[in-house]
Amino acid sequence: MNAPLVVCLDLEGVLVPEVWIAVAEKTGIPALRRTTRDEPDYDKLMRGRLEILAHHGLKLADIQEVIGTLSPLEGAFEFLEKLRSHTQVIILSDTFYQFAQPLMRHLAWPTLFCHELEVAADGAVTGYRLRIKDGKKKAVASLKHLGFRVHASGDSYNDTSMLCEADRGVLFCCPQNVADEFPQFARTESYEELFSLLMEGC
Repeated sequence: MNAPLVVCLDLEGVLVPEVWIAVAEKTGIPALRRTTRDEPDYDKLMRGRLEILAHHGLKLADIQEVIGTLSPLEGAFEFLEKLRSHTQVIILSDTFYQFAQPLMRHLAWPTLFCHELEVAADGAVTGYRLRIKDGKKKAVASLKHLGFRVHASGDSYNDTSMLCEADRGVLFCCPQNVADEFPQFARTESYEELFSLLMEGC
């Protein structure tokens, strides 16, 4: 008898648009377009973002205003609802709880594990706190330790340790550089095919 299945999904790039790219487009700051699809070192990426925010005087409210305009990627809500009707789903993301609420509302409030921003009294974003280092991989490992099978999908460098740890990993709409470096994972750009790959064998 197979162990029960849990599916773990990345958030940005899989279910919703990339927040920082949306902020870059709104503010006209091209350097904010850089994401985990480009930079494997998450701390380096975030320190760079914090410096840019400080330099331009952008506050948490400015980012939240942009996030409030975002909707799920086309077909994402229907995909997630279908997946949740078949198995348990957890969103494992390197976003922040201060960003996530409007996005989670659009997705009918799935379970989300992510991080927290450090915010000054004037609303300036001064730092960030990881819930736990390499949290995506450790969440998958913990679920397996609890007796679950875990299938996972993501699109970026910061998802690859999660995909490696999972019983099955799938790249979704990933850039070519990530696909080239991790050819061991199935790759798709279709929610229909992603559903089939994640549910295969169930």
